[in-house]
Amino acid sequence: MTAPLRLGLLQYPVERHGSVAAWADWLEGWLAQAAGRADLLVLPEYAAVSLGAGLAGATMADEATELRAMLAAHDAVLAAMRRVAMRHRIWLLPGSLPCPGPGGTAINRAPLIAPDGRVAFQDKRAMTRFETERWGISRGADPQVFDTPWGRLGISVCYDVEFPKHVRAQVEAGAWLILAPACTDTMHGFNRVLCAARARALENQCYVAITPTVGSAPWSAALDTNRGFAGVFGPIDRGFPEDGVMAHGALDEPGWVFCSLDAARIQRVRREGAVLNHRDWPTGPVDPPQPAVFR
Repeated sequence: MTAPLRLGLLQYPVERHGSVAAWADWLEGWLAQAAGRADLLVLPEYAAVSLGAGLAGATMADEATELRAMLAAHDAVLAAMRRVAMRHRIWLLPGSLPCPGPGGTAINRAPLIAPDGRVAFQDKRAMTRFETERWGISRGADPQVFDTPWGRLGISVCYDVEFPKHVRAQVEAGAWLILAPACTDTMHGFNRVLCAARARALENQCYVAITPTVGSAPWSAALDTNRGFAGVFGPIDRGFPEDGVMAHGALDEPGWVFCSLDAARIQRVRREGAVLNHRDWPTGPVDPPQPAVFR
């Protein structure tokens, strides 16, 4: 039987860095704290964008300049991410980063890196208003799933987790855990991600894990303010906490949150739960609702 997955979520402090090498050294220090305590480490959406202003060589880079700098550095940043995963022999989801897309577009792409350096990607599909209207990020590819030693996982980046069909497609393809790296600049935004993650865990009888960027970065156009905490949520049913909360961190405080997750518990609750949300998901066409008749 597969051993439980030891998951580490970083409440990622946004700090200024002047080069990819300096950022990689800083990241190395954070990962070294957790590598012996977890099998899979997860960083937030747009974590590496803290590099943008420094790479642009500006005291306060504007949004377009910051994005161009990140796109130009994409290959070097991804290579640094792969090196640190290989050095610590860990599975690493290093958040997401802007990536050159087709036809000169930019997309938001999350790499999942294996301990041997192999990498697969999940694009963010649903764009926020900031991404489309101010930053020029385009919609990426449809949801995928990832085969790991602990079974099949899904990644739904930030806003994507707010849409039931995105997560449901991954669950129907066999995912028992959804990783949702996030980046939110208000408590409204963070609470949307939080409530969505808990709802997805309930309706799919799966685990959903979120982790945010935290802290203030007035020198960054994209990451100026960052709110939230990391958390892992499961079904609200037999064998799980009464509120479904498996683990959570302190609001806006940098640091790691750890949680051990067993896929067998998900299989069991899907068979023996007080309710069977996963099984009872509505299927097939549904006619549009009609006005009820009062008599």
